Amino acid sequence: MRPSPIVIYHTGHITTMSSHQSQPPTDLELSWLYRGTEEIFPHRPDSDDENENLLARLAKSKRPLRVKLGIDPTGADLHLGHSIPVRKLRAFQDAGHTAVLIIGDFTAQIGDPTGKSEVRRQLTAAEVKQNAQTYLDQVRSILDFDTPGRLEIRYNSEWLSQLDLAKVQELLSTMTVGQMLAKEGFALRYEQGTPIYLHEFLYPLMQGYDSVAVKSDVELGGTDQKFNIAVGRDLQRYFGQTPQFGMLMPILIGTDGTQKMSKSLNNYVGMSEDPLTMYSKLEKIPDALVPQYFELLTNLPLDQLPDNPRECQKLLALDVVSQYHSPAAAQEAQKAAQTLVQGDAKQADAVPEFSLSKVNFPAPLYYLISAAGLCKTSSDARRQVQGGAVRLDGDRIDDVNISYQSPAELDGKVLQVGKKKFIRLVK
Repeated sequence: MRPSPIVIYHTGHITTMSSHQSQPPTDLELSWLYRGTEEIFPHRPDSDDENENLLARLAKSKRPLRVKLGIDPTGADLHLGHSIPVRKLRAFQDAGHTAVLIIGDFTAQIGDPTGKSEVRRQLTAAEVKQNAQTYLDQVRSILDFDTPGRLEIRYNSEWLSQLDLAKVQELLSTMTVGQMLAKEGFALRYEQGTPIYLHEFLYPLMQGYDSVAVKSDVELGGTDQKFNIAVGRDLQRYFGQTPQFGMLMPILIGTDGTQKMSKSLNNYVGMSEDPLTMYSKLEKIPDALVPQYFELLTNLPLDQLPDNPRECQKLLALDVVSQYHSPAAAQEAQKAAQTLVQGDAKQADAVPEFSLSKVNFPAPLYYLISAAGLCKTSSDARRQVQGGAVRLDGDRIDDVNISYQSPAELDGKVLQVGKKKFIRLVK
């Protein structure tokens, strides 16, 4: 009798091996798995046990794996840091596996306490619903929404809202307070005497129960999600399921080159930003971060990048903008950015717009700069004006007291701060 085939799913196509063959997939075949992966756990590469070695599970599975990624719609916009696990989810899709995208409409109302020094504001159901739709719109540019069987979109209110008190009590009984306080953020807050609310203890259990509900084989997340993913493994084991593997990706450093990408720190590149804004931010990424950005945000061969650092930055910006818009839009953004660098702002057609209807006139220049988002505060805007960093249609303005009486004075003009921040003012 012939041995039954083992299906190995990898990038681009599916190959088969007979079960008597012991040759594992090569590193080249699994390059999509390793790229941008910080840690896989559990990880015993010398083991043939598919519960200890993800490669063994990939090799022995006779079905596509179910690969889970949960996103809590706690805000309206995603940035490129959020795209990293989504891109890995797409890699699993391309390798023939099933992506299970969980919209945490229930858990978002609790708020993930990971990395937070204080309790999160609890969102309303209406806020979560609106944010969820914008998230889906943004990840559509990454994930395969069209191939049958490649994507499941689930909302965790489907099962979490059905848990009665007895079930919640059962979940709570699977962990001790000591185990929960081992979570880094909780431990720090406890030591500092910062309040930890009981509903926050529920969050890791709720996220973990998601893995039980969808029977995931692999869960993706950032390195800060290891605790939550491990709870999912424990709960799957408790409920008689085969525990999932955890796959962790690095946290992306922001455009400032020092802190993690965050909208609150204004060091982010938004996934829904216009091509010119996105290109202009990416082409000035610090040299030290360029290799990581290529690895985590593109599929370009890392051994074939330009030697010139400036050319690397431009290639990075061009490739990423192409992904979220189009190659044509990326090329146009590159031309517009070069035009702005050369000082001819009037000729840059792709400059993002700011509606002056949001401003009460008469308005000081420094207030316009702040309102348009070119500086964080009016005080910062005043300093930029005083330092000679502000131009209006290419003309430098250094009078901090200048004011405008009506939108008609500014309509169609390009306001710039420094070489890279710019916006077209429109009525």
